[in-house]
Order: sequence, then C-alpha cells, then structure tokens
Amino acid sequence: MVMTILEAHVAPDQWAALQAAYRTGVEKLDAGIVQTFLVQGSADPGLWRIMTVWSSLQVLDEMRRSKETPRGVLMFRAAGVEPALSVFDVVTSAVSETVAG
Repeated sequence: MVMTILEAHVAPDQWAALQAAYRTGVEKLDAGIVQTFLVQGSADPGLWRIMTVWSSLQVLDEMRRSKETPRGVLMFRAAGVEPALSVFDVVTSAVSETVAG
C-alpha cells in the first residue's frame, strides 16, 4: 500500500468550498483507493490535507499516467489553492477492532 498526502493552507472563507468539493469528489472513489480522509490542522486550522491510502504503487502510477488532473488536486483548486503532494510507502498499519468490527 501507499499513501498520498495533498497539503495546502486554505483561507477560512474557502473552507466550505474545499469540504463541498471533497464530499462531491468522494461519492465514487477511483479504483484502487482503500481509504481517504480530509483533515484540518488542530494547531493550524488553515492547514488542510487529503490523505489517501492506495492498494498499490502500481495502481497509483496508473492513475498518474492517465494525464488527467487528480481529483484531490481539483478539490484544492476549488478552494483557490494549489496543493503539495507527498507519497509514502505504508510500512505497517493497524485498525482498532471497534472500528473494524
């Protein structure tokens, strides 16, 4: 698995636009997406991230080769900002039984 993180500072008057774009954008997830989150910084509320877990690097690479602008980038653009992208290998993970059950 791999995780992508799109990150940007969003002006307070654009928070609702980002949230609306995310809600619309995740109605149907791309093939290979395991889970996705829209998160807001606790210490810095202007800092927003879309964190997405992909089933494999191959699936992510296939989406990136499509030349279409990634949906998450479009979500941030709807809020008037250009996000930075980071990609991480998921080395290990765990889920609480109360969440998984």
